[in-house]
Amino acid sequence: MAGVKTWLDSWPVFRQLTGPDPLGRGHAARSKRTEAVTSRTATADRVVKSICPYCAVGCGQRVFVKDEQIVQIEGDPDSPVSRGRLCPKGSASKQLVTSPTRVTTVKYRRPHGTEWEDLPLDTAMEMIADRVLAAREKGWQEFDGDQRVNRTMGLASLGGATLDNEENYLMKKLYSAMGAIQIENQARI
Repeated sequence: MAGVKTWLDSWPVFRQLTGPDPLGRGHAARSKRTEAVTSRTATADRVVKSICPYCAVGCGQRVFVKDEQIVQIEGDPDSPVSRGRLCPKGSASKQLVTSPTRVTTVKYRRPHGTEWEDLPLDTAMEMIADRVLAAREKGWQEFDGDQRVNRTMGLASLGGATLDNEENYLMKKLYSAMGAIQIENQARI
């Protein structure tokens, strides 16, 4: 009879009906395998607060890091925007960062070229910075008649609808500091 009792004790429904957990939300629902499982968040070295990158709502996220690798991303209950909730895309944002199919290079086609080539991100960023500075210099206007204007007509900015107010504020500051005067955005929030 002892063998039958042991077998019955391993059955969750029996534990639920005969034990102190009649709703089956605690010990009755846990198996030996479940007891051995440890959550990814429990083994994390640190937690970094972040913002979801998908839309302009700006939901708060907690990024769990172990050995400098992201192991889990969850909603941040301290966020006044989302209060710990994430939409399906935000909930899947770990895959955006850790997917083996994530694109880590930039496709570039040289002037008059017919083929695309892969460039490292650092190289592409340097090329963009060089071109921005060259366009600023080429379109620079120090005076308009007798009046000092210190502006460039070689740069303009149009912020996208997925940028929030803070990002548009920083873009406005950046482009104004570079001397651009054509700065616009279409922020939704």
